[in-house]
Amino acid sequence: MAEVINMPRLSDTMEEGTVAKWLKQVGDKVEEGDILAEIETDKATMEFESFHEGTLLHIGIAEGDGAPVDSLLAIIGDEGEDISSLLSGSSSEAEEETKEETKEETSGEAEVVSSKPGTEIPEGVEVVKMPRLSDTMEEGTVATWLKKVGDTVEEGDILAEIETDKATMEFESFYSGTLLYIGIQEGESSPVDAVLAVIGPAGTDVDAVLSAAPGTGGESEETTKVEKTEEKKAETPQETMAPSSNDGQRIFASPLAKRIATEKGINLSDVKGTGDHGRIVKKDVEGFVPSQKPVQPIAVQDNAGASTSTVVAPLVLPVGEESSEEVKNSQMRKTIAKRLSESKFTAPHYYLTIEVDMDNAKASRTQINDLPDTKVSFNDMVVKACAMALKKHPQVNTTWNGNTTRYNHHVNIGVAVAVEDGLVVPVVKSTDLLSLTQIGSAVKDLAGRARVKKLTPAEMDGSTFTVSNLGMFGILEFTSIINQPNSAILSVGAIIEKPVVKNGQIVVGNTMKLSLACDHRTVDGATGAQFLQTLRAFLENPVTMLA
Repeated sequence: MAEVINMPRLSDTMEEGTVAKWLKQVGDKVEEGDILAEIETDKATMEFESFHEGTLLHIGIAEGDGAPVDSLLAIIGDEGEDISSLLSGSSSEAEEETKEETKEETSGEAEVVSSKPGTEIPEGVEVVKMPRLSDTMEEGTVATWLKKVGDTVEEGDILAEIETDKATMEFESFYSGTLLYIGIQEGESSPVDAVLAVIGPAGTDVDAVLSAAPGTGGESEETTKVEKTEEKKAETPQETMAPSSNDGQRIFASPLAKRIATEKGINLSDVKGTGDHGRIVKKDVEGFVPSQKPVQPIAVQDNAGASTSTVVAPLVLPVGEESSEEVKNSQMRKTIAKRLSESKFTAPHYYLTIEVDMDNAKASRTQINDLPDTKVSFNDMVVKACAMALKKHPQVNTTWNGNTTRYNHHVNIGVAVAVEDGLVVPVVKSTDLLSLTQIGSAVKDLAGRARVKKLTPAEMDGSTFTVSNLGMFGILEFTSIINQPNSAILSVGAIIEKPVVKNGQIVVGNTMKLSLACDHRTVDGATGAQFLQTLRAFLENPVTMLA
């Protein structure tokens, strides 16, 4: 399916770009990661690489021409593919954008006439926006600020580390001056183009700059007053009159203290307040220890009917403290939630499970690893077996595209890797062409860089099948959610020793369970079962993978 490539935003202030040079021509083959063109921004001339592979079908901006960000730059797809609908669609969109721009300019002129004097951003002051650091980035999270308000900033200095949906990347300043304002605190997220910081001469009125910057001001005075009033109400703790104490005096307590006391069954009249004017606050209730009251004897009757006094000890149960905390979701966690939810709710999943005899695989691995400078894991053997099985069952190596199904003739296997914030899936390209040792080296390299967030977006894109292995954690069997646009994902369990029947005898064997999750739109049950049978044959006879 053809992919439309738009003019990227390569700097925070870039509004349009000029194609300095095309490194690919119409009809050329394009691989993921190839440099398509050199694009001149308002800051520098930068190389722009392709995130897709196929044939370059159309060039929308000729060498030397400029165009706004998000304009049609190129189209990549299959050779001979009809792209007329994409071209007509982009032209109609351009006409609509032109009309909208005309309306905005007209309305903008009216706003200029009615605006108050002194609302322009002072000369030498720059408002830095949240940049778009990847083609799929919609919002970013500030992981770390490397400069503080008041620090001097030179052009090229690293301002902050920004977490995108792909990786954590350094963001450098294109300006020199003093860091006057930070708009997004560490750990906070904001959409692309939100105000990230303000840089300019020391002593600049930041409030005036923010009110003049687009998207940061424009509220009416009445709205501002209402918001300030509501903020003051929220900041000022309201005093709540608790029930009267035993001597008839009223008890002052904060709403939070009153709620905690109710939850713990504490009588506020027994609590001594340490707040202003003896007011009871949260820490007073949380630190309250009930005093031991003298036990009152109660009258009971013996068998003869005589009344006697007996001391009955009260039942005292320990009271634990309930607590919780809200932790902001990282950009990676939100992306995982979004994409897996889309997969689960759009692709009709079904699951197939088989058990594999791993005796021969264990013996073969031992022999291979006895060779000098060679290290192969069971996971590498599974990845290699999957690559070979996919070539025999191309229906599993597909992508559902609505009206069409794309059969991938190449095999790119994604290997799920657990990282601190969640899960990433680096991709081993052309897996079917690699040997066991080459797969082992590639997986080790990708997994290591994934754990320190050093993978590039291109190294996490383009998979046609995915393997998820939890066997090293002792998990015997599990199922996974399909990593779209794949049609299937394999879940690998642990290898265990257990009694098995061989040649009519019960012996100790090594087995492993494999579960295949399939998209029923592209892979039928019989097709998935045949794929697993082929996969088992390769794993139970590893010599077939060395041929």
